[in-house]
Amino acid sequence: MPEPRKDTREFTSVPVTGRIPILAVEPVVLGGLRPAKAVVGETFQVSATVFREGHDAVAANVVLRDPAGRAGPWTPMRELAPGTDRWGADVTPDALGDWSFAVQAWSDPLATWRHHAEIKIPAGIDTDLVLLEGSRLYERAAAGAPAELRGPLRAAVEALRDAARAPSARLAGALTPDADAVLAAHPLRELVTSTEDFTLRVDRERALFGSWYEFFPRSEGAVVRAGEPPVSGTFRTAARRLPAIADMGFDIVYLPPVHPIGTTFRKGANNSLSAGPHDVGVPWAIGSPEGGHDAVHPDLGTLDDFDAFVREAGRLGLEVALDFALQCSPDHPWVEKHPDWFAHRADGSIAYAENPPKKYQDIYPLHFDQDAAGVTAETVRLLRFWMGHGVRVFRVDNPHTKPVAFWEEVLDDIHRTDPDVLFLAEAFTRPAMLRTLAAIGFHQSYTYFTWRNDKQELTDYLVELSTETAHYLRPNFFVNTPDILHAYLQQGGPPAFAVRAVLAATLSPTWGVYSGFELYENAPLRPGSEEYLHSEKYELRPRDWAAAEREGRSLAPLITQLNAARRANAALGQLRDLHFHEADNDAVLAYSKTVRHPGGSNTVLVVVNLDPHHTQEATVSLNMPRLGLDWHESVPVRDELTGETYHWGRANYVRLDPGVTPAHVLVLRPSYR
Repeated sequence: MPEPRKDTREFTSVPVTGRIPILAVEPVVLGGLRPAKAVVGETFQVSATVFREGHDAVAANVVLRDPAGRAGPWTPMRELAPGTDRWGADVTPDALGDWSFAVQAWSDPLATWRHHAEIKIPAGIDTDLVLLEGSRLYERAAAGAPAELRGPLRAAVEALRDAARAPSARLAGALTPDADAVLAAHPLRELVTSTEDFTLRVDRERALFGSWYEFFPRSEGAVVRAGEPPVSGTFRTAARRLPAIADMGFDIVYLPPVHPIGTTFRKGANNSLSAGPHDVGVPWAIGSPEGGHDAVHPDLGTLDDFDAFVREAGRLGLEVALDFALQCSPDHPWVEKHPDWFAHRADGSIAYAENPPKKYQDIYPLHFDQDAAGVTAETVRLLRFWMGHGVRVFRVDNPHTKPVAFWEEVLDDIHRTDPDVLFLAEAFTRPAMLRTLAAIGFHQSYTYFTWRNDKQELTDYLVELSTETAHYLRPNFFVNTPDILHAYLQQGGPPAFAVRAVLAATLSPTWGVYSGFELYENAPLRPGSEEYLHSEKYELRPRDWAAAEREGRSLAPLITQLNAARRANAALGQLRDLHFHEADNDAVLAYSKTVRHPGGSNTVLVVVNLDPHHTQEATVSLNMPRLGLDWHESVPVRDELTGETYHWGRANYVRLDPGVTPAHVLVLRPSYR
């Protein structure tokens, strides 16, 4: 019988965990390949599963390192729910840059001893031995504490060794608040185990919190008269709209593409395939003999005029976000200079953009596989060009139609030198792509909010956004866009606009409005369509803002109130601490947001009637502990929309008339926090 073959492979004993297992650390993005996200001053939770063999006590902490690699004071973790082995701690980075964090776990011999001592000493089991063991542990702990803090630990040693005292008194002399306080800051640690460092990108506040307003500069100051060629507005006439936008409390004014527009296959009004001689074309059909992505449309003015617009916005406290659309018209200079940047069909023609059944004959998408390096270099050049003209925020059009690896390279290049520059992904696409774009570097993302309108849809989606993806995907809740007019707005009248504004402004730290929303514009191109009739994408659309204000046909007062409430209440500026409360009516949605910090705390309760057609009544049952209150408490709450004050407790009756008061935005007074 032949001898069995020997296995000559080398076996190594590399454990998948450390001496104290630390598993499932959060927040971690793509297995640690990309950084988790926070903004300066944002508090978030680091959590991990920590346990060990047997019954000895374990403990854990978080070590946060700043961009220079300096470790701050470690933050103790606590078991989030007894018996779950899930530990967590809140941390708050205080500066812009790339941070890191690690979780440390250790065996806690003093906690183990204390558990045993509190059982054995009263029972008279191994009394002298238990007290001796305790004295030695406290002695070791004292040796490891700063000299000025050792007094309570030495006193504990003396008490444990004082044979003249009863065993229970000796034990009580060690378990003092003063000794516990020293041990909390300087514990006795054994078998210390640490995870790897996980990266954390800390952005400026505007990456998380802000109010966006989108408008077409060419419509502001435009002149449109029947039988006459239309006259486009300019950057200078558009600047006249900026004070009103700032007065409504917006932070960012977002401009669709401002570049020259091609004439080949130009679209006419209402997306007509045959443009008339005076049709102005679609701003996203970028490029003409006048220039491409680094030029401005001559009708709008010059680059100097654009610079003046940016300066005026800045004077009013507004940042300018510019649309960045990597596509071009057939007349763009790239078509001739870089034919390998486009996909060609079998007949040799360049493939125009399609999303069947939609066709965009006036737009050529880029192809990234022939000259990836060239496309990437030009993209970075263009971004830096506009950064040089004062743009620090970009709304990226259709990023999901470009390779993820391309965006990762571009965004990392910009971040290395200009970490304050922000990118919003207009990614109305499948969840995997939407989430991945957020993970690889986009600071914010459009979401499915527009299509979440009933109570269950909103609850499920916001739970996902505020928990599952909150550490890397920051939502921007636009209530409408030039492309999206949801049926809810078409059919619900002015109350529907108010409801959606309240939801967007209070559920998400960042929300946005496309011009005309405040005038209740809701006419679709055709029944069942989400496109606007007389869409501003295809024609100039001047609006008489003053007349709307005079006649009370404007949502601007409510928008102003919402933005004021957002600025006054830190709770509305965060995403992670959102809780839905019970309301016994499916048309009524109730939720709270809370922020806590050493200087105080802030809680906002929102109750919304989701039915724009009918008055709805409900009893709202609050989860009081989630609000930092006892079940029996009753506290004053002030409505940010009406100025009225109520007393709310565990159960509260509401009656919401959509035409009068569609929602309550209630603030718990700080003196009761």
